[in-house]
Amino acid sequence: MTLSVPAASSSAAPSVPAAPSASGAPSVPAAAPAPAMLSVSEASSVSAVVPHAQHDAGCPKTDGRDPGLAAPAVPASHTAAPAVSVTSATPAAPAMPAAPIASAVPAAPVASAVPPLRSGAVEPVAYIARSARPSRATPSPDRSPGRKASRRAFPPPSGPADQIAETVRAVLAEHRGDVEAATAALVKRAIPDAMRLLDESRKGARYDIIAHPWIPDILRKQTSRGADRIWEARPKWTRRHLPPGVHEVTALDINGAYLSALKTHLPLGQLEHSAGLPHDRRRAGVYLITPPVWEHEDVLPNPIGNRDEPGPLWVTEPTLRLLLRLSGPKHALCDPPVIHESYTSGATENLLEKFRIALKDARDEAIAEGDEVMLEYVKAMYSKFVSTMGESNYNRELYRPDWMHIIRSQAFSNVWLKALKAHDEGLTVVRAMGTDELHVIGDWRRVFPEGRGVSEVKVKDTYTAGTDATGPAQTPGGGEE
Repeated sequence: MTLSVPAASSSAAPSVPAAPSASGAPSVPAAAPAPAMLSVSEASSVSAVVPHAQHDAGCPKTDGRDPGLAAPAVPASHTAAPAVSVTSATPAAPAMPAAPIASAVPAAPVASAVPPLRSGAVEPVAYIARSARPSRATPSPDRSPGRKASRRAFPPPSGPADQIAETVRAVLAEHRGDVEAATAALVKRAIPDAMRLLDESRKGARYDIIAHPWIPDILRKQTSRGADRIWEARPKWTRRHLPPGVHEVTALDINGAYLSALKTHLPLGQLEHSAGLPHDRRRAGVYLITPPVWEHEDVLPNPIGNRDEPGPLWVTEPTLRLLLRLSGPKHALCDPPVIHESYTSGATENLLEKFRIALKDARDEAIAEGDEVMLEYVKAMYSKFVSTMGESNYNRELYRPDWMHIIRSQAFSNVWLKALKAHDEGLTVVRAMGTDELHVIGDWRRVFPEGRGVSEVKVKDTYTAGTDATGPAQTPGGGEE
């Protein structure tokens, strides 16, 4: 027995009534050209494609696929699909049941899936094959059945801190595990690596970094080996008189002083000059001030540092904010400073925050794993980043001497605030030096947490100081007078 299916033909022929649809509703007669006969294999391919095209044409897309690719429904007046014709070459054979034929080659799906033909139209079967989509039950060729695309609960690490670890592993492999050679190589490339890390951490940030703005003369070196006119308020203070008796002094080391100081108010753009205006907390820069008189030199260092010359001086944002804080009602330790003029710009405290967190996370990881190579590498990155962002031949990618002074002053201000905390908690402050050194007498562990984290302190040295009736006098530095 041979089955044949009519297809569209250019010759005219009377219309043939369509077969009843699956729902039982009579189909609309199609005024179409006389059909030509298709082979059984062609008819099977049509019956396999048409149901999916009908499904796509009649159902809204809810799975993210483009609805524009579905075959549109066509009015009955424009349909050109004729009814299916089944003939038998053997008259004695029983007729095939109507239901299997209707399900194998349904007429209604063809009418709804085939668009109207234009002049020089393409064969309807070719259009259906291009537009048809696989049904939802059909698995994707690159995905196993039943598998859904979902987010992984623990994606592989790919942040800036992980890039630091990958760099360390690569350099160690390059030097075949030689720790000293790998450490030297990493320290040598610390500056360009820090700049790449800065660029990576600034992706998608709200503010752009202006790397080479106009700089006022007060921020330029007066001579090739000289300094500019900015006072950073570096502490260099030792208590003049100790309480009576001999005391055990603990020299505390403040961890990651410059790393913590990266969180500070930095000017975003070019510095603008102003005179006679009060301090604006939304801006940051450098200020010409007359500092207040400090009357607590016996117990606490001067917040502007060890300065011999009186009169106005140029200070940075952290120093000014510290003086304003100490002159406020909470502390009332001094009068507010007098601001004469300033160079400032709009500022934010979070400009380098992602950069700082990436370095901090890498530092914490190195300490936890005992990785001294990574620890030295991270330390070189943030310390050299700060020291070379001014007028330095080692870093031409960033020229911000205002940032350099502000970050360093923030480190000095952080040391001063720790001295104030120790004093307020009943400890005797003996010495404050540089960015990370604080000497105290008393039970400091109830005031400061001990450890190697950036929010912790560790013991650098212990010594005795003071006098008694039988022993020689000791200086806070540990030597005899």
